[in-house]
Amino acid sequence: MSAAQALRLGVNIDHIATLRNARGSAYPDPVRGALLAQAAGADGITAHLREDRRHIIDSDIERLMAAISIPLNFEMAATDEMQAIALRHKPHAVCIVPEKREERTTEGGLDVLSDEARLTDFIAPLAAAGCRVSLFIGHDARQIEAAARAGAAVVELHTGHYCDLHAEGRMAERDNELRDLMGGAALAASLGLEVHMGHGLSFETVEPIAAIPEVVELNIGHFLISESVFMGLDPAIREMRRLMDLTRQAMA
Repeated sequence: MSAAQALRLGVNIDHIATLRNARGSAYPDPVRGALLAQAAGADGITAHLREDRRHIIDSDIERLMAAISIPLNFEMAATDEMQAIALRHKPHAVCIVPEKREERTTEGGLDVLSDEARLTDFIAPLAAAGCRVSLFIGHDARQIEAAARAGAAVVELHTGHYCDLHAEGRMAERDNELRDLMGGAALAASLGLEVHMGHGLSFETVEPIAAIPEVVELNIGHFLISESVFMGLDPAIREMRRLMDLTRQAMA
């Protein structure tokens, strides 16, 4: 498989921290999970430091920066507090996501179009510090175009609706959503944006997403941590890696 065809896997370790925090203990340690993911073939580690610190906490970010040798993708809301933390640590990548205190998980993409001026100003110092800035958005063309104007280097397109439709057996709608994701990826790439995708992906849903040629990285977390309860984290990541690689090999 040539380098041009390679597809990176970012493993989100948030929900190892969720399990730890449920008992207020020191285990399971998300940093240990990150090191296991690195050994299993992950190309990067994603960690979302939420404003309410419901899973990842500040010391996790500090320890991750010191421990892993693969890139850290630091997910965060567009707040002054989070910007200051990112500028202090200068992770490889910063992914700006929408965040609501009451949500169980990220429910949709950023509305970049309505907040373009503020996000442009917010992104600039992060990019100047050497962070590769990504915006987590839907596949709407107006949002993708606004992301490019705002100075993002990357867009991560939200695959949650596609995965939900699959789980509900609404296959015609799922296929329409997949086509929309494909169109969004093509538009983003044409604007010079690197294209990532993520949210809700599983062994059942990953291959059609991995087959979108413009996509260079998938970020997957909750499914892999959940599956690790039954098969172990290393085998779960290796199986996801296998499915992604087989899909790209078939495209060659």
